[in-house]
Amino acid sequence: MIKSNKIIYTYLALIVAMFFWGLSFIWSKILLDFYNPITIVFLRLIISSIFLITIGLTFKKLQRINKNDILNLLLLSFFQPFLYFVGETFGLKYVSSTTASVLIATIPLFAPIAAYYFLKEKLSLLNFIGILISIGGILLVLVKEDFKISASPIGMIFMFLAVTSAIAYSVLVVKTANKYNVYTIITFQNFIGIFLFLPFFLYFDLQHFMSVKLSFELVKPLIYLSVFASSLAFMLFTYGIQVLGITKANTIANIIPVFTAVFAYFLLDEKLSPLNIFGIAIVISGLFLSQLNKKLHLKNIIIPFRKEKPDKNESPNE
Repeated sequence: MIKSNKIIYTYLALIVAMFFWGLSFIWSKILLDFYNPITIVFLRLIISSIFLITIGLTFKKLQRINKNDILNLLLLSFFQPFLYFVGETFGLKYVSSTTASVLIATIPLFAPIAAYYFLKEKLSLLNFIGILISIGGILLVLVKEDFKISASPIGMIFMFLAVTSAIAYSVLVVKTANKYNVYTIITFQNFIGIFLFLPFFLYFDLQHFMSVKLSFELVKPLIYLSVFASSLAFMLFTYGIQVLGITKANTIANIIPVFTAVFAYFLLDEKLSPLNIFGIAIVISGLFLSQLNKKLHLKNIIIPFRKEKPDKNESPNE
């Protein structure tokens, strides 16, 4: 049995991780006033990789990659960070940071559907109902009080590219996660991501990057984004998964839009209508519902009944 103090520290670690990820949308929005999206991601990955490699080598967290797994790691890196950050960072050019965080927070909603079709994992009735409720909430977040769409269609396309990429990544990462610790996977992904973004940075953004004068106002959010959001938050989240399991750890991720909305209001002067706030509440409610693990399955809807098997991901020793 896990000691109560360890449980408390674990939840605190997860909340801090969500705090950083909630702020990451604010930091990215600030940086978009200085740099183009490709530059932001490129610099973010460089700083994060330096930090992660230094910590990994110091504390001997990095594992040696088998040459047979290099191709799979390249594919993982293509979906995340490459496609994911392209979708998220370009999307933030066109939608508010709060809207972006709500859309990204739907990743745990749709991942179980992909997991069912590709990994044959079960989807409960409560999961399915939670997905439908959250989709309704998303629509309320995206509309004005006259029920016209307020978010840019281009921005939404980019954000859903990020969501789709993250879901594809979550399906592909299963085999790799059985061979390497999460710290190793994250470090190598970020490092490979540098080289995936490099040609685009050199061709599209280098001239603009050289024209921007460095300042404390610019460097500060870039360091925060790289160290806290791309590095420390992932380590804290990984610790949470090891103690609580994937499902319970992911449930905490539902508070990310709340952090983003609060900080966007105070730091970016982003305004939300009562309808938008109601929509955020519905999305979060649906997200929590979708995370419940009940043995009531959709045998008469879309998911055929299967005999229950223990969820290996829920082991506290994972």
